[in-house]
Amino acid sequence: MTDPAALTALRRRYPGAETFTFGDGPDLCARLLTLVRNGQKTASTGALRDYDNGDPLPVPGRCDIALHWDGRPAFVIETQQVITCPFQQVTEAMALAEGENADLAGWRRDHIAFFTRNGGFDPDMQVVWERFKMIQIC
Repeated sequence: MTDPAALTALRRRYPGAETFTFGDGPDLCARLLTLVRNGQKTASTGALRDYDNGDPLPVPGRCDIALHWDGRPAFVIETQQVITCPFQQVTEAMALAEGENADLAGWRRDHIAFFTRNGGFDPDMQVVWERFKMIQIC
């Protein structure tokens, strides 16, 4: 269940912060939140097309609020680096920073499945890779 007071307090503390959820369902979201909390996940990749609805792209220096699937704040991250490139140009170092897979092949397999479920996959599709650091646990 959402916590409007907690979210309001975070928005006051981090003006301009966007809110987001990792993944495309409660199980994946929980798994990815755990990886960030454990320090294993310091990056994320999304489809550039997903920003066509008006959501702002990540910007280095901006803080954003990661939410549990039910809308409760989980933690605050600060964007460190953003790279927009074709899916095929994601490097192994970029993939491994996501903390989800042991190698680039596994990262590609999982992300092809994710993008296929969420609007379609094309090896030439533009993706947005973001490196971040967690700055506050909620």
